[in-house]
Amino acid sequence: MTAEVRIDASRLQRLLGANGGPGARLLQRKAERVAALARVYSASHGSIPEGIIVGPTVDKSVKVISTNPHTILVHNGSRPHIIRPIPSRRPGGYLRFVQNGRVRYAKIVHHPGYRGDPFLTKALRDAG
Repeated sequence: MTAEVRIDASRLQRLLGANGGPGARLLQRKAERVAALARVYSASHGSIPEGIIVGPTVDKSVKVISTNPHTILVHNGSRPHIIRPIPSRRPGGYLRFVQNGRVRYAKIVHHPGYRGDPFLTKALRDAG
């Protein structure tokens, strides 16, 4: 007894195609689930959840993107470092921040670093 499988290239392309085939729709739904979980997992990180979006399907792939510039530091963490004001953005040369409910000003801050919260990786893993 023999079995034969025949693959019609044009039908396969339609199935997997980026132009609305079932494969593309499945990929888009998966990306939406990842983005939704990433928004939930990053909820404690200020405005980061608002910037999590699903990009367009390109070459049979789709990206979940965070537009917030702080995402990489929150996701990957950072080593201890010094923070100084940028003269063009802070004319007086002071940093302004809130600590223990009080507004503070400083010329320099010694940041202790941050372990990181890989919320995008967790979302990808948990989206199934």
